Amino acid sequence: MTYRLPLLCPTALAQPDMPRLRGQTGLRITAIQEHSRHAPPMLRPYDAARDADLAQPLPPLCGLALDRPRIMGIVNVTPDSFSDGGQFAKQGQAIAQALRLVAEGADILDIGGESTRPGALDVPIADQIARTAPLIRALRAEGLRLPISIDTRKAAVARAALEAGADFVNDVSALTWDRDMAPLVAEAGVPLCLMHAQGTPQTMQENPYYENVSLDVRDWLGAAIARAEAAGIDRARLIVDPGIGFGKTVEHNLALLATLGLLHDTGCAILLGASRKRFIGSLTGVEEAGQRVSGSVAVALHGAAQGAQILRVHDVRETRQALLLWQALHETELGIHK
Repeated sequence: MTYRLPLLCPTALAQPDMPRLRGQTGLRITAIQEHSRHAPPMLRPYDAARDADLAQPLPPLCGLALDRPRIMGIVNVTPDSFSDGGQFAKQGQAIAQALRLVAEGADILDIGGESTRPGALDVPIADQIARTAPLIRALRAEGLRLPISIDTRKAAVARAALEAGADFVNDVSALTWDRDMAPLVAEAGVPLCLMHAQGTPQTMQENPYYENVSLDVRDWLGAAIARAEAAGIDRARLIVDPGIGFGKTVEHNLALLATLGLLHDTGCAILLGASRKRFIGSLTGVEEAGQRVSGSVAVALHGAAQGAQILRVHDVRETRQALLLWQALHETELGIHK
């Protein structure tokens, strides 16, 4: 099997006939790098007959156009999340944090009531519902209209969140934890994010191994997409996430980031969630997660340059400021080829 990785350049530097990647305003496809398991990557020109799908715009996500990178702000209503555990555990704190992220430029809010960091313990369904559904209901009562995702592996939690006003489901197990999740999402007709993880939170960092991490994750997500479609979930409503830090070493994470564009071949939007993660600290010597803002912004910009449509971050203001400059540099039509 051959996998396509579109090589990109800013619109500002593009030739007029270079197609836009998935309709994104700032990125043009310059060539295709083909990957396979038994040969080195090979470069070839973009072929309109073979690669036209890579230029097709993606449908909006809950009314949100995906023609540029969108910022998903993280609201952890948990006592033990790796970066901000306990800071927003009370509803008043969580409401204030959510509204602050929106004011700073978040396009989406991702609300979770269970940490899935390495070593995290399972949280009972009733506790997760009590943490998340009232918060979502309160945010809607405040007049908040932007898309909200519920970050959960558990169908009962997702159902309660959707009933409270959430718009889609972010399942870090990609339908492997709870067999009731797929029929719930299919029935609700909402988008679903499928994230790759190797093992459970208790085991995933115990010597993770891949033959080829980029292709193994791509194939695993392909199988997850097939499961979702078999359950009646349209591919147009699916989002894929390579699961940075979930059963990966530093080297695995770097390889996945370098080849993130392989996921465009799935036909789904790409979500990148690398904010404040341990590999950033390992590479920079910054132990405290909350001090990894600069490294997180650097990874987010790399994701944008690879065509990721959704960037899941803690630091919305900083990421938004960096993206505005990135967009100005990438999207301006300079006319240098005219």
